[in-house]
Amino acid sequence: MNKISIIIPIYNEVENIQQLLSYLEKIISKDTLYEIIVVDGGSTDGSLEKVKTSETIKLIQSYKGRAKQMNRGAKVASGNILYFLHCDSFPPANFDKAIVKEIEKGNLAGCFRMKFNWNHPVLSVSQWFTRFNHIICRGGDQSLFVCQKLFVSINGFNENYIIYEDNEIIERLYAKKQFVVIPQYVITSARKYQQNGVWRLQYHFGIIHIKRKMGHSSTSLLDYYKKNII
Repeated sequence: MNKISIIIPIYNEVENIQQLLSYLEKIISKDTLYEIIVVDGGSTDGSLEKVKTSETIKLIQSYKGRAKQMNRGAKVASGNILYFLHCDSFPPANFDKAIVKEIEKGNLAGCFRMKFNWNHPVLSVSQWFTRFNHIICRGGDQSLFVCQKLFVSINGFNENYIIYEDNEIIERLYAKKQFVVIPQYVITSARKYQQNGVWRLQYHFGIIHIKRKMGHSSTSLLDYYKKNII
């Protein structure tokens, strides 16, 4: 029987984590076995007190860094399907059934389409492209599901990447020709765009993608990010 392990990395998400956990418990179908694993990277803002553990919700500790945290969650997961979800992204109702359906069809990895929770012309264009099954249209805010065996076979997330870790693992999954885009939407926060400015952040994200294509190291990408993005 299929079981989904929903893995959520957090670091100082006191304003978001409780809302997301309550939301997930309401909209998951309950037709699929599931567990929610919250992986904390050393929060100091009271986030841990917002995570009410239960039979389905676990809280574990990890070194800080989303790649490290998500790998840590995957190691303790008991499900045959891993679903990696950012703390400010909300999947569609019955997302578990949609994921299981794809797994049963032999699609061992994939994501949902994405919409932002804020209207802006640039973001509207960006989110429209998430419907296409092409590597250039992918990103971590769309969430990621992957069969546990496939995840192990590609050695999980590359922990050298403090940023770009989602894109890096998705590149390897595309190379395996195992990726599918489910035609339902994850609603994700536009808070990073609101903090940095839409055009400014889009520009810097573009530069990071170009640097990656040019062969820059994970350290080079991180240095650029720290210098230019809040």
